[in-house]
Amino acid sequence: MRVENLTTLIYITRGSDCLFIRKTRKGDMNLDKYLGIGGHFESDETAEECVLRELSEEASISSGELENFSYRGLITFISSEYPTEYMHVFTASVADDFELPEGACDEGELCWVPLSDICDLPVWEGDKIMFDYLFGSMKDSGFFTMKFRYEGSVLAEHTETSW
Repeated sequence: MRVENLTTLIYITRGSDCLFIRKTRKGDMNLDKYLGIGGHFESDETAEECVLRELSEEASISSGELENFSYRGLITFISSEYPTEYMHVFTASVADDFELPEGACDEGELCWVPLSDICDLPVWEGDKIMFDYLFGSMKDSGFFTMKFRYEGSVLAEHTETSW
């Protein structure tokens, strides 16, 4: 059974690139946006179990292929159009010679994007703030929590804390 308001995201780096999925499923709130790999919890899953299952389902990547797997933060996503979500955010890396397995992803298109270009992608505005904590000037700040409140697709308010 799917748990509607609990989700996970993982951002995987390979050298100076990051793995994204461009969402292509009609009716998806993230249509044409670029995101990390992830999805909704199943009943009785931990955050780690959920993100690793989603990674296997969406990108055919196993936990054994990951290096530096880390639970990085928790985001509260509040929207005037969608139910509130609580997103558990992870990062990991793969070897520089890692290649994605062949096969289509029914969630969207998988692609490696240079870290220097990720803020130019069509993403939620709050993701750019999160990217600073994952890859930018705040990357060594430890665990973080963020709260993003959107009016439509516009970021109306946000808070951020790190430990």
